[in-house]
Amino acid sequence: MATKSNDTIPVENRQMVETRVFDAPLELVWEAWSDPKQLALWWGPKGFTNTFEEFDFKVGGRWRFVMHGPDGKDYPNESVFVEIVKPERIVLDHVAAPKFRMTATFKEKGGKTEMVWTNLFETVEVYEQVKPFALPGLRENLDRFLAHLAKKAGGKAG
Repeated sequence: MATKSNDTIPVENRQMVETRVFDAPLELVWEAWSDPKQLALWWGPKGFTNTFEEFDFKVGGRWRFVMHGPDGKDYPNESVFVEIVKPERIVLDHVAAPKFRMTATFKEKGGKTEMVWTNLFETVEVYEQVKPFALPGLRENLDRFLAHLAKKAGGKAG
């Protein structure tokens, strides 16, 4: 995804990173990310729902879906899976605007799971443009993920 011009731009100027530790086993966390039925239940900011059109969970596979906002607006998304290392890492390129590379890493920590979610944007300008809504949206997405895990784990996950 990186272009020659991005090689001179410090990564920290165009990425957002969130880390969470979930009181859930690594297997459960991985399953919630790799099973489209579960993913559709928690993906997106608060109040959003999803319609998945394609979810081909393999390197080179496409993930096409529409996020439906609480205001009735639809947001088409398309990504391509770049790397999948079960149960450690998922890397995808969001090929619809805004373009970015998402990396989610997972580590077992004494029965809990640490997850680091990084979105690396093409340019500083794109990052600055989306940051006001994308960073809160990412945090809301993780809150929804926590709630999903809590249901799957019988009430505790956070």
